[in-house]
Amino acid sequence: MNRLITAYMLVCCAVFFLPSPGKSATLTMIPDPQGTASISGYVVDSTTKETLISATVSIKGTKLGAFTNKSGFYSVKSIPAGKQTVVISMVGYSRKEVTLTFGEKESKTITFSMQPQDMQTEGVVVEGDRDIEKREITISKVNIPIEQLSQLRIGGESDIFRSLQYLPGILTSSQISSGLYVRGGSPDQNLVLIDGSTVYNPSHLFGFISAFNTDAIKDVELIKGGFPAEYGGRLSSVLTLTQKDGNQNEFEGVASLGAISSRLSLEGPIGDGSWFIGGRRTYLDLIIGLLPDDPENPLPNFAFYDLNAKISQNLGSNDKIFISGFMSDDDLSLKGTGVEFNVGLGNRTGAARWTHIFSEDLFSVVNLSASRYKNGFDANNAGFEVEASNSILDYTLKANLEWFASDVLTVKGGTEINRFTFNYYQNFTGDRDSTSPTGSTGRGTTNLEINDWTYSLFAQGNYQFSDLVSMQAGLRGDYWKLSEIGTVDPRLALRYQWQPDVAFKAAWGIYHQYLRLASNPDFSFFDTWLPTDSTVQPSRASHYIFSVETMPFDGYDFNVDLYYKDLTNISELNRFSTNAANVTDVFFSGNGEAYGVEFFLQKKKGRLTGWLGYALGWVYSTFDSINGGARFRPKYDRLHDFKAVALYRLNDTWEIGASFSFQSGQSYTAMTSWYQTSLPGESTDAGLSVPGQRYGYRLPPSHQLNLNVNYNFTVFDLPARLLLDIYNVYSRRDIWFRYYDTTKERPTVTDVRLLPILPTVSFEVKF
Repeated sequence: MNRLITAYMLVCCAVFFLPSPGKSATLTMIPDPQGTASISGYVVDSTTKETLISATVSIKGTKLGAFTNKSGFYSVKSIPAGKQTVVISMVGYSRKEVTLTFGEKESKTITFSMQPQDMQTEGVVVEGDRDIEKREITISKVNIPIEQLSQLRIGGESDIFRSLQYLPGILTSSQISSGLYVRGGSPDQNLVLIDGSTVYNPSHLFGFISAFNTDAIKDVELIKGGFPAEYGGRLSSVLTLTQKDGNQNEFEGVASLGAISSRLSLEGPIGDGSWFIGGRRTYLDLIIGLLPDDPENPLPNFAFYDLNAKISQNLGSNDKIFISGFMSDDDLSLKGTGVEFNVGLGNRTGAARWTHIFSEDLFSVVNLSASRYKNGFDANNAGFEVEASNSILDYTLKANLEWFASDVLTVKGGTEINRFTFNYYQNFTGDRDSTSPTGSTGRGTTNLEINDWTYSLFAQGNYQFSDLVSMQAGLRGDYWKLSEIGTVDPRLALRYQWQPDVAFKAAWGIYHQYLRLASNPDFSFFDTWLPTDSTVQPSRASHYIFSVETMPFDGYDFNVDLYYKDLTNISELNRFSTNAANVTDVFFSGNGEAYGVEFFLQKKKGRLTGWLGYALGWVYSTFDSINGGARFRPKYDRLHDFKAVALYRLNDTWEIGASFSFQSGQSYTAMTSWYQTSLPGESTDAGLSVPGQRYGYRLPPSHQLNLNVNYNFTVFDLPARLLLDIYNVYSRRDIWFRYYDTTKERPTVTDVRLLPILPTVSFEVKF
């Protein structure tokens, strides 16, 4: 154990040489003033004993303080000896003040409990947050309380991903897609973590809702760019989800009956800790099973479920262990009218996490996880049969050490080891494929199995030079055994406090991605995950971000972000490859760039909460083998993006909410001409359409208004809610996609439109 601690300390400290203002000497650590004290511990919910993330612990009348980390741990140093008032605060909880007496060089370990407070109640401004944030630099990060996210309902379902789509700079491929296209990046460029485990497909089939049940999640953090060295393996963003630990005091549960699915979650104490289990299932397949069969007009059979579970235990005051799991499954099938297909996908994750406090300023997390994603598709269409499957199995070991060196210096370092197994299979059999431009027979088999290891090290530090200037610097190294490629990714962020309520931030970093995904942005039917082998180079991105963060009024935040992202070696699926031997046979490789500006006004407290956001952005891609090598916009590019969300509590009984979005139309490839040819005496065939520039045209703008009303009451002395949700209030049926029918004498253009107005009612009860 001593060797492990020593190794981590060397990783954390070796790369940091921080200059002190006005001095030429190199500074490696900042010692505490003589005679000062320290305090550390956890912040928990007083009702459930659940640890709280991003709570503020500060010393009143000073600029000393800290945020709790992902484990709910805090550490404050350099506290003057004597009587001090410790202030604990967090949005959604009653502010707490505790008077303590500190002796010289005394270290206190205290767990603070906070009383939940009505989110809509006007509260005291969280003092000290701005002083703490000077050191703990966050850029392009969005924290929206889970209570607000759960109030945003689409089709009667609260959904994390659908809620995040109402933030500026996050695009969608359509109004029914839960995929996140962050600042010009595709969904595979987002690192999605749940309790430290990677989730490779966070959506249910059709993409209408994500695979995460909001009842099971206690914290959501999205970093839209410039993320620190702690995170790697993705080009665009990081989304970290933390599951509920469970109620350590008493048993409780929530049951919900909705139009799309029903949910049930249960939690309670066990040993010196807690447990939680939550599940959700649709019942569309059960309803269809009661209807009579109609071979001429068959109905698709669709079902999904997801399940979350977690057990936590306290092993004394310094150790906690957590065992958590997540699983989801989707099945879609259709049989009739000469068409038969089956689609299935599933996620499985499991994690064991151990947190340990070595001292009041040294905290560690070790996480061992496994994640499996599997997707399969088979179809038979008039004798043409296709079968395809793709899976990825990921075993990961992560170990991080966080050192709260002083009130101005925090250092974090760690390692990550991954063991991957990839499988990709496709088989085509049948008659001549008339859709292939090469006139191929439509026969071919691809069967790839790839095993690989990846190794990563990172170190990062946050240092506050003065009350005005602070810096976050980091370095990440990755090595991929299969391709024998190593990369070094530097990251840097700076913060300047120009005025008490105005701060300037800037970030730069290099990011590499090892995995590649190809999928259809219109349908979440089949995703293809493959690694970087010796035939291709890893994808690479450079982030440049400048941000202005202000507090124009009490309780309001207003931020402006400018960004530029340069992308190289990104991938597009080669749709005409039927016999692949390596990764370069499956994907085209190209380059891209994304840049724009975002405006975000947010209000977190009071009866009225919500936000306004607007983004202006450009996205371009260039592939030698696509569009004749000319630059083009990806399908999901949308120039203008406006979002508005408002949640208002009338009283203890009634709550109302609204969400509105307006976006430029998505890009599509138009047909420029069409012709038929035939030999003398033969009938003409369906002809051939000639496409124009790839995604060179735009569909009409997309906009939509959703409303929801919540009525709170009691049933048998149990708190309950009746929820009315109106999706697409003015029934604006946006175009999903456009296609051309060339089987007629004159080609016709057909628009497939999305859902009309859809009112739904759901019922929820707590017990």
